[in-house]
Amino acid sequence: MTRRRPAPLPVRDGLGPARLRLRGGPVAAELRVRFGAAVAAKVAAGEVVTATGAVVDDTTSLPAGTPVFMYRDLPDEVPVPYDIPVLYRDADLVVVDKPHFLATMPRGSHVAQTALVRLRRELDLPELSPAHRLDRLTAGVLLFTTRRELRGAYQTLFARGLVRKQYLARSSAQPTGDFPRLIRSRIVKRRGCLQACEEAGEPNAETLVESLGEGRYRLIPRTGRTHQLRVHLAALGLPIDGDPLYPQVLDVVPDDFSRPLQLLAHLLEFDDPFSGRLRSFASARDLDTDGQPPARVSASSVRGTGNHDPEQRGV
Repeated sequence: MTRRRPAPLPVRDGLGPARLRLRGGPVAAELRVRFGAAVAAKVAAGEVVTATGAVVDDTTSLPAGTPVFMYRDLPDEVPVPYDIPVLYRDADLVVVDKPHFLATMPRGSHVAQTALVRLRRELDLPELSPAHRLDRLTAGVLLFTTRRELRGAYQTLFARGLVRKQYLARSSAQPTGDFPRLIRSRIVKRRGCLQACEEAGEPNAETLVESLGEGRYRLIPRTGRTHQLRVHLAALGLPIDGDPLYPQVLDVVPDDFSRPLQLLAHLLEFDDPFSGRLRSFASARDLDTDGQPPARVSASSVRGTGNHDPEQRGV
C-alpha cells in the first residue's frame, strides 16, 4: 500500500494545510481563476508550497495533478459552548466524550469548531487524528491516536468491523412490534442530499434494536453506513428525539443548541492491534433533554496509567 507523503507544512493552531491538486500551468493564474484573488495572493506572499516544500512564486508553472499546500482562511463559526471531557489518555490514545453539535473533524463550514482541532490545540498534540467519526449531532465515545504511525492500525479495526459498538437512543414515538429486532436494509447517501435513504437491493446496513423501556433503546450496529441508526429507527416509526433530518428535514439555526439529538455512542470495545488486550471505553453521559454536558473536565487533567483493567474508570 502506497503511503501519502506527510504534508510539507506543519499543523498550525490545530489545523493542517489544505492540499490542492492543480489542473496544470501557471499556478498563480489557476488559483486566481478557481478560488479568487485572496488565494492567488498567497502565492505572492510565499505561502504556497509544493510537496517537497519548495515555495511557489508568480513564475511557477506545474503539470496537471501536482499537489500544492497552503493554510486555509478560516470561516466564521458559531462556537460550540461545551467542553470535550477526556475519558482516557496515554502515549498512544486519547478517548473523549464528544458533546452534541461538535463535528469530529473539519468539513465544510465546521473547521476550528471541531473535536480534532480543539483537542490538538488544548493537548498540544499536532499529530492527533480520529480513528473513526461520529456525526456532528451525535455525542459519546470518540477515539483518537496521538501519532501518525499509529493511525492506520486503529482505523483498520473500524473499517473491518472489528470494533464492538453500543449506542443509546430515545424516541417519544409509540413503539409497535416486538423487540429485540434486527433491521437489515440497503442505505444510500447521495452527494448533495442531506438525508440518506433506503432503497431496494442487497442490504448493506444492519442494526440490532433492543428496547430498554420508557422510550429508550440500545442500538448495536453491525455495519457503519452514514446515518444508519437514524434511518433505521425512523423506518421503524421511532424517529430519534431532536433529529432535524429524519423523518423530515427541519431548519435549525447554527446557534440553536436547545434540542440535542438523543443519540449517544455509549460503548466502544476492541482488541488492541498492538498489545492484543481488550480495550473498553464507556461514555459518562446519559440521554438528556436540555443539551447540557456532564460536569466539565479539563482535557489536560486526565492521564492514562497503562492499566486496562475493566474495573478502572473509563477503561
